[in-house]
Amino acid sequence: MHGSHFYCTGNFAGICSPMEERHPADVAPDRAERIVMNQELLKERKKTIYDLICDELYVPMKAKEMAALLNIPKSQRHELQEVLDALIGDGKIEVSEKGKYQKSRNGIMTGVFEAHARGFGFVTVEGEEEDIFIPESKVNGAMHQDTVQISVRASSGKRREGEVLKILSHGLTSVVGTFEKCGNFGFVRPDDQKIGMDIFVPLERSKGAVDGHKVVVEFTSYGKPGKKPEGKVVEILGHKDDPGVDILSIVKEFDLPVQFSEKIARQVENVAKPVSTADMAGRTDYRDLQTVTIDGEDAKDLDDAVTLDMEGEFYRLGVHIADVANYVQERSALDVEALKRGTSVYLVDRVIPMLPHQLSNGICSLNQGEDRLTLSCMMKIDKKGTVVDYKISESVIRVDRRMSYTNVNGIVTDRNPDLMKEYAEFVDLFDRMKELADILRGRRKKRGSIDFDFPESKVILDEQGRPLEIKAYERNAATKIIEDFMLIANETVAQDFFWREIPFVYRTHENPDPEKIHRLSTFINNFGYHIHTGGEDIHPKELQKLLGKIEGTPEEALIARLTLRSMKQAKYSTECVGHFGLAAQYYCHFTSPIRRYPDLQIHRIIKETLRGRMNQKRVEHYGSILPEVAKQCSSLERRADEAERETVKLKKVQYMSERIGRVYEGVISGVTAYGFYVELVNTIEGMVHVTTLEDDYFEFREESYEMVGETTGISYKLGQRVKVRVTGTDDLLRTIDFELVTDSPE
Repeated sequence: MHGSHFYCTGNFAGICSPMEERHPADVAPDRAERIVMNQELLKERKKTIYDLICDELYVPMKAKEMAALLNIPKSQRHELQEVLDALIGDGKIEVSEKGKYQKSRNGIMTGVFEAHARGFGFVTVEGEEEDIFIPESKVNGAMHQDTVQISVRASSGKRREGEVLKILSHGLTSVVGTFEKCGNFGFVRPDDQKIGMDIFVPLERSKGAVDGHKVVVEFTSYGKPGKKPEGKVVEILGHKDDPGVDILSIVKEFDLPVQFSEKIARQVENVAKPVSTADMAGRTDYRDLQTVTIDGEDAKDLDDAVTLDMEGEFYRLGVHIADVANYVQERSALDVEALKRGTSVYLVDRVIPMLPHQLSNGICSLNQGEDRLTLSCMMKIDKKGTVVDYKISESVIRVDRRMSYTNVNGIVTDRNPDLMKEYAEFVDLFDRMKELADILRGRRKKRGSIDFDFPESKVILDEQGRPLEIKAYERNAATKIIEDFMLIANETVAQDFFWREIPFVYRTHENPDPEKIHRLSTFINNFGYHIHTGGEDIHPKELQKLLGKIEGTPEEALIARLTLRSMKQAKYSTECVGHFGLAAQYYCHFTSPIRRYPDLQIHRIIKETLRGRMNQKRVEHYGSILPEVAKQCSSLERRADEAERETVKLKKVQYMSERIGRVYEGVISGVTAYGFYVELVNTIEGMVHVTTLEDDYFEFREESYEMVGETTGISYKLGQRVKVRVTGTDDLLRTIDFELVTDSPE
């Protein structure tokens, strides 16, 4: 083997030799630079160790032996262990039962295990497009969110399968569940059904919890074959039947940060000052323009305002966004907390904000009649919807009227005389807005933008948190006006900064998976429809045309759902790869810095560019931090979406639990081997289990999304209209059970 001096280069400085004495300013850089330095150092160290392990003369050795070879002092051996753990995490090396490190064998990967309530799971491996399926018999003790090493079988056309070889680290440190006492001990039944085992809790570690208490339990042992995991109660949330405890349990389950620290509260007091003349200096003054905000009735964080007038034959559209970056400085405690949260979370009964309310509902909210600091995108748009000129600037505005979607729609669609009288001075403005919005939407449609109009759920609760009503929340002309204006501003800003060649955060939506599109194409041929694919890729216009053709047909719901399911998930990225769904070459999130961290991040980049401060050092700074920001924000967005869905599902279950026996009409929204899902008009979804169907054996045909009776020939397929009766609900599983009904009155 090569001599150890070959590996003890500057690439491993800090492990190979003691740190040299340096000036305090050198060893205490600011937080962001320190993170970058650590990332670069780790990258170099990983390469050094990986080169060593890949050397043809290397023989597997323990970390202690490797440290001796590399002359690493005992005091710094933990740093070597960090590098080895990182390489295992990357799937590049593996460790034997005897603790010896070697290069990963073919088919060995490392990823995060996502458990399923039915016992099996999936492992997500970074860089792999598709998850690896882990059968229940091959889970080998892995728990939800564990980082695991797996062996992978060769793909045979279907999803690859694997087996868990080793649990490298546990992802969960605590869980939320219901406490139950049993003799001289207790146990916690986790709310999350992905955690398939109860957790044993000695009474002395129960914190006085009683039967029915919702608790947070921290793991003290993760168990082993034949032995349950153990834990201690660290927080009692309240009894499961107490108002609000159900949603609080979900908040804790997803580890959503609720409270802001005293340090942040003090910082907010210092920055949340009224806008002064000095604050407005050097900004473009748009206070003389007729300016409105249009939001939901109960919205409090108003971060976008719009203006619109005519310049000859051109529209002059102004999208004005709260200048949150003016109040949240990079690397401040506020900024660190905002990045940690990533996004505001909108649950059915509360909002968990990204920023404290003093900012989000106060100085950063574009409240009526108040001077506010903003970033503005003023666009000159022709009659075809093309932006022919634009200006992005730091600005100051004053909102003339705070409007609701309901009232604006009442004016532009319903022509409600009372509303038109009340808002007489704004009627022309709103009519002009609808006119431009229609033009912009038509232009997007022409280029191929796909518009899925599936209704969202609106849950109305009483004071105790009980669901009174659940209905579909439909978009109207007013919501579309704001949507269209925000989209064109986001595209304009993204395009501007793409051509500046400055590090930036884009909102991207990659092309669908060719295999899914092929399946969709094969399926719709049965209905006489066709989509053209050019080689591997498909143009969004093809899917848009398909949705247009099926509109109003019996198969519309079926094909629209399958088209949506063929799509990939949108995410944040430093690479401008375009947005497939919008058929947009350039797209970013610029319009909601109060509730989304990526918007706040790019506001800083915009401001530094406008002020001429985007020098090479700042370009390098953003180039180094933005990939991690994009990755983290994408992950936190998924967490928020999942938490929001779970609270809505819970309230739907509670709502239907009081309607057992009622009959509803619905559409089959999903088909599986064990039954099919039915979605009602009010967006509530439940399952008809195959065991409750006719006395027949039903075959699940995945290629046609249907179940077919072997004897009767009866078929149940996606998009089919059916009548169902509510037979049961489960608060813990958050599921609703239906049974089919024939010829029964509503």
